[in-house]
Amino acid sequence: MSREPPKLVLASASPRRLALLEQIGVSPDALLPASLDETPHRNERPRTLALRLAEEKAQAGVRLSNQDPALKGALILAADTVVAVGRRILPKVETAEEAGDCLRLLSGRAHRVSTAIALARGKGTPKSRLVETRVRFKRLSSAEIEAYLESGEWQGKAGGYAIQGLAGCFVAKLSGSYGAVVGLPLYETAGMLAGEGYPVSAGWAP
Repeated sequence: MSREPPKLVLASASPRRLALLEQIGVSPDALLPASLDETPHRNERPRTLALRLAEEKAQAGVRLSNQDPALKGALILAADTVVAVGRRILPKVETAEEAGDCLRLLSGRAHRVSTAIALARGKGTPKSRLVETRVRFKRLSSAEIEAYLESGEWQGKAGGYAIQGLAGCFVAKLSGSYGAVVGLPLYETAGMLAGEGYPVSAGWAP
């Protein structure tokens, strides 16, 4: 008798992460976003913050899924993305002023995007992995910054931009995972899911 594959819960409200999963043929059985305080700890490094938040989101997802008999024991997938210049962590911006400050800082220089993914199941410690990507922006004119701010695309985005949108034309060079900058590194995610017995390619047949 074949063993039934585990159910999958995405502990995120991000439509970008859901779309990336669906890109590789993975459809979660449920979405259970966790509401957490994402404020960095004092002197916390960007990569440490990304890992901590991804693991905390996965653990929160376990607690939420255990409240539903249909999801108890499911695999919980969580992720967090942090944008930083050196050790300076940029916010997930909420105002145009914040977004403008971020864009002016990123203009003409390289920055690092740290995306952590975490998988949890039951009471076990989450398994996590960090993917770091280096992104270099072209030098942005004041007109380009103002036009981007008017687009509103920056709202809620780490570092004040969305690479999969209009800001894609700001990127002069990218070294690493494009998916990780959007919000979910697909190679690493697929590998971790497969390692936990989730049939990533099961839905690929027409």
